[in-house]
Amino acid sequence: MSGTKTVVGLGELLWDLLPAGDRLGGAPANFAVMAARLGNRGVIASRLGADMRGERARHLLRTYPVDLNSLQLDAEQPTGTVSVEVFNGEPCYVIHAPAAWDFLEWTPAWHTLATKTDAVCFGTLAQREPRSREAIRRFLGATRPECVRVFDVNLRAPFFSARTIGETLPLATVFKLNQDEVPIVIEMLIGNADGIVERTEAALLRAARSLLARYPLQLVAITMGAEGSLLVTHEASHRHWGVAAQVVDTVGAGDAFTAALVDAYLHGATLAEMNEAGNRWGAWVASMPGAMPT
Repeated sequence: MSGTKTVVGLGELLWDLLPAGDRLGGAPANFAVMAARLGNRGVIASRLGADMRGERARHLLRTYPVDLNSLQLDAEQPTGTVSVEVFNGEPCYVIHAPAAWDFLEWTPAWHTLATKTDAVCFGTLAQREPRSREAIRRFLGATRPECVRVFDVNLRAPFFSARTIGETLPLATVFKLNQDEVPIVIEMLIGNADGIVERTEAALLRAARSLLARYPLQLVAITMGAEGSLLVTHEASHRHWGVAAQVVDTVGAGDAFTAALVDAYLHGATLAEMNEAGNRWGAWVASMPGAMPT
């Protein structure tokens, strides 16, 4: 597939309230910014409040090579915020509600965008409220059959359920999750069959193959932090052992991995090339403060 790709981050856009200061984030927004840096038309499809934080977000995003034309404005709900504390390099979250991105609106402009989208990344968090959930699923339904629909499950308790995941997986072509999310998802959807809820590499491979057998997925991507990642298709699998980095914080590292993987996927890369790209970008973001480092 040649030419510039339209790559959309669909869902939450928010401020991470970190001990070192506020930083703009939200998994789909992080993904879109990284996709744009990789040379794509990266688009953020989200919703901000008509407040000071929303204006700050728009001002900052104008300094990035990302398309903001699909950002909606909410006159009633506040711009989303998440309190983040980092322990041993790993983030812990308190996600505040309500937020503007809980009220994503399905519009003619979003329909037009969906029909032109080459890849879209979405998760569970922005599906916590019915209105946003409907808008996300209508967007996915309006994409072309060849569109790469990436379900980055991104579990944030208590904002996910077996029903949400089970209803969303049939809409996806790529399923991305981390090694800690695998046993949670498998136990909710399949049960503790064949020892899949164990956290061994063999169990992760069995889990990926079980998901591929049950849902219309083309690729399952499992990240393992500093230990790399595992990519699995119907025909093959590839294990990457990670890229060394001096970790500052891991906020946004998984989103950078996903953006690089999708960029490589869209350009016909091998599993090894996708894994290499994802791990290098993920390691770079982990070595920098915040989810959208300059």
